[in-house]
Amino acid sequence: MTLAIFDLDNTLLAGDSDHAWGEFLVEEGIVDAEEYRLANDRFYQEYLNGELDILRYLGFALQPLANHNVSELLAWRNLFMERKVRPMMLAGAKALLNRHRDQGHTLMIITATNRFVTEPIAQALGIEHLIATEPELVNGHYTGEVAGTPSFQDGKVTRLNDWLNAHKRTLEGAWFYSDSHNDLPLLKLVDNPVAVDPDPTLEKYARDNGWKVMSLRD
Repeated sequence: MTLAIFDLDNTLLAGDSDHAWGEFLVEEGIVDAEEYRLANDRFYQEYLNGELDILRYLGFALQPLANHNVSELLAWRNLFMERKVRPMMLAGAKALLNRHRDQGHTLMIITATNRFVTEPIAQALGIEHLIATEPELVNGHYTGEVAGTPSFQDGKVTRLNDWLNAHKRTLEGAWFYSDSHNDLPLLKLVDNPVAVDPDPTLEKYARDNGWKVMSLRD
């Protein structure tokens, strides 16, 4: 069965859920506002520039999970979904997902953003399969560490290959939709790469190589 794979942030969403989670933590007074905002913005710019040290970033991004109990975190996440995520959801993205469903394709999100943030987003979009960076959970408490390989850049290929092997599936005929040049390693592997509202680097590469370029923005 054909896989239809989607990046999440700035692809299916009109914004970045990872960065928005940081903004939410600042707005709610859960983290030190000035220090956290500056670091959150700096890491996001490094991501856009293709210069992000993913492990250094995750050390920053996962620390708030380690500093609070899971029940508190889940309550905040529910509020985050309503305030930050739902306004980023796109009618065009829902229509695209439905087109693939109508063709009988298997839908998957693969994202560098951690599972705590992205799992309810995948559920809200009706996408069963999610590959995300895994925050380590020990005895019901987040440690602030990463479990396994972060699904970022080449790590997306590694994690997807692990999934394919476990599910005895292949990438034959697969689609992958992304906005970011950080996803070129995976885009180059699939039969149907699509640049969605792409950054300038990805847009140039896509057009030079005859890939489809599209927008899901209203």
